[in-house]
Amino acid sequence: MSGQRTWTVGVTGATGYAGGEVCRLLAGHPALRLAGVHANSSAGRRLGEVAPHLLPFADMEVRPSGAGDLAGYDVVVLALPHGESAGIAAQLPEDTLVVDCGADHRLDDPAAWARWYGGGHAGTPHPGTWPYGLPELPGQRERLVGARRIAVPGCYPTSVTLAMAPALAAGLVEPDVVVVAATGTSGAGKKAAAHLLGSEVMGSVSAYGVGGVHRHTPEMVQTLSQAAGGPVGVSFTPVLVPMSRGILATCSARLAAGVDAGAVRAVFEKAYGDEPFVHLLPEGQWPTTGQVLGANTVVLQVAVDPDAGRLVVVAAVDNLTKGTGGAAVQCANLALGLPETTGLPLVGVAP
Repeated sequence: MSGQRTWTVGVTGATGYAGGEVCRLLAGHPALRLAGVHANSSAGRRLGEVAPHLLPFADMEVRPSGAGDLAGYDVVVLALPHGESAGIAAQLPEDTLVVDCGADHRLDDPAAWARWYGGGHAGTPHPGTWPYGLPELPGQRERLVGARRIAVPGCYPTSVTLAMAPALAAGLVEPDVVVVAATGTSGAGKKAAAHLLGSEVMGSVSAYGVGGVHRHTPEMVQTLSQAAGGPVGVSFTPVLVPMSRGILATCSARLAAGVDAGAVRAVFEKAYGDEPFVHLLPEGQWPTTGQVLGANTVVLQVAVDPDAGRLVVVAAVDNLTKGTGGAAVQCANLALGLPETTGLPLVGVAP
């Protein structure tokens, strides 16, 4: 790619898990150059002190995360806590590509925003909806080409949407989805929390956000309803397991009346046959989080439970790669007119 144009990138929240993953991927990107790292809590320190795995960028000084500090980059990636992106983004130039890894600009419905996010930031209005950064969702890829504001999906919605959207779009199942998804501790971010201590997590599995209270639920409802062309209900139970990264989502829904169980797999083969980052595994092989560790991929398997009359889809994704940081780079590629796969790994790390 000699002679190709390069774009400068500033990442704020660079010392967190999601922001650090963006930096890791940029280290191997031929057209996106990491030009600045930002994080208020560690401003003034060397990046190598707080993120020693980012060796190529170890001597970069971490700078504050204000809008003024982020001015001048071609691309700005916001890897900030929910509620902190919108105010910064509003002050950045319109021609800057801004990719938000948080939830500020994902939801279409202002009422849903107020219910799920507004309460944590009193008086915060709905900040508006940006093009949704899941190119594999029908109709989304075209919206991302040339965009200058992009909302990266949540990690759980990425796995669940890709697992169930083809079936809902084809009318294979009733619009009532049940999800149980296991995840590692990095999904909670880097902040200190007693329930995420090694001694609390090791050797223990626990459910959380039970009963429809997890904040990713409305995003799943939104994306799956878009795929189905009508309202979809989602019952979501997340489970914390003793690993650092990865999601294994088991999704199911009752088969619609008259559906031929033998036709189910063909629907998924057609939906994802040309997708570089979504892989339907051969029959008999089931997804594991180890398959996708460090890769910008989602692996799926489908099955029909004839006795229960339900479709079951299992999806595995690295919550920090395709689930966040890799999705940000994938969307930036599309927005800038680069090949979508540029700089993104298809191969995981094992063991």
